[in-house]
Amino acid sequence: MSKTKTIWSCSECGHTQAKWTGSCTMCKKWNTFVEEVDTPESFERFAACSEKAAKPMRISEVDHVEFKRMKTGMEEFDRLMGGGIVRGSLTLVGGDPGIGKSTLMLQISDQLATQGLTVLYVCGEESVAQTSLRAKRLGIKSEGLYLLSETNFTNIKLHIDQLKPDVIIADSIQIIYKPELPSAPGSVTQVREIATEFLHIAKGMNISIFLIGHVTKTGEIAGPRVLEHLVDTVLDFDGDRQHGYRMLRGIKNRFGPTDDIAVFQMGELGMKEVGNPSLIFLEERAHKTPGSAIIPTVEGTRAFLVEMQALVAPSAFSNSSRKSTGLNPNRLSLLIAVLEKRMGFQLHNKDVFVSVAGGLKITEPAIDLGIVMAISSSMKNQVLNPKTVVLGEVGLGGEVRTIPRIESRIKEAINMGFTSCILPKRNLNGLSKGLTEKISLHGIDYIEEAIVLKHTQTKGP
Repeated sequence: MSKTKTIWSCSECGHTQAKWTGSCTMCKKWNTFVEEVDTPESFERFAACSEKAAKPMRISEVDHVEFKRMKTGMEEFDRLMGGGIVRGSLTLVGGDPGIGKSTLMLQISDQLATQGLTVLYVCGEESVAQTSLRAKRLGIKSEGLYLLSETNFTNIKLHIDQLKPDVIIADSIQIIYKPELPSAPGSVTQVREIATEFLHIAKGMNISIFLIGHVTKTGEIAGPRVLEHLVDTVLDFDGDRQHGYRMLRGIKNRFGPTDDIAVFQMGELGMKEVGNPSLIFLEERAHKTPGSAIIPTVEGTRAFLVEMQALVAPSAFSNSSRKSTGLNPNRLSLLIAVLEKRMGFQLHNKDVFVSVAGGLKITEPAIDLGIVMAISSSMKNQVLNPKTVVLGEVGLGGEVRTIPRIESRIKEAINMGFTSCILPKRNLNGLSKGLTEKISLHGIDYIEEAIVLKHTQTKGP
């Protein structure tokens, strides 16, 4: 018998080498190499490969055909996907354990099956009985939905060839394996090979496939980074378990907008769509509490309002604390430094806590001015006008910079009943007259102008 050969594979980029090193020579990441058994070449690697060889074509000779999409009946999900599920697409859905990935996929399977489509749900992590109990609790009884409890890809491929479904959902890709590979299920080699096999099935047989993926302790999708490059769409499922809200975020989408979100609420009957996120994020807002500012934020194509809360309190220790929830802590430290330099605030001996209400995570810089106003409100114990929204990016010199999509943000504020808006002065150029008549706009160049605006603040309790 030949000696078993082991290799070291990078979990980020898939690069392989004979010896372990601290950092990958290709992607420059540290501590990413894992030991694996070398893949033998004595078998046919991709059983789902197309038999037809591709031929080069001139770009002018390519026929432009519109993508055929399947509507799920869930308007928020269809909007996130760009108008529906594209036939022959490969989608990766990631999220924390228990966040509701399998529940949402079962509901989507039911919606598609009721339209006469054939859906194959591969429940590798559960038995058919367990999955059917969840389906019964959700009220799913579609005849076109088939359950398959299998982890061997060879057997799964046989059932796909016999059933010829329109949609396949694999739950999860980390549990499915190929017996020809000596690596364990979930390893870099297995995940890469299984994802490539499903890619050939999706493109060769024109089947829409959803792969449910695990996440690491840092929140990233487990497996090699090449997994996200192979698929057409990457959806990240997160949210606040205490509030029951779930955000499905489109990180990558070849057939629709990226960085867009769909908001759901977990209930007894599964995921329920939330058509107006601004309403749910503001429903518990306290109108007479210092340290609260309302910010219009944009995720993908949608604008909605969120509440930014800040608390400034004397520190009992020599080192003050800066804590944040839902935003970048480094950005918070930067804005605190700007406040100390430009406004003379003595925050070095105070604890500062900032949170986005509702469990939402925001990364865009347009929320900077709202964070500054919330901290200033708590510091001075003054309540911002409850009918005012704040938006703008703050630079290191205290200047307020322009932000994109200003009209959609202002329109959302008007729809929610707000009458005043503090925004960068340069964003006033080009606004339609209809907007300026419905809301009072106050353009500013520096954060000092926003903080000293008397008509936007009232004394706190």
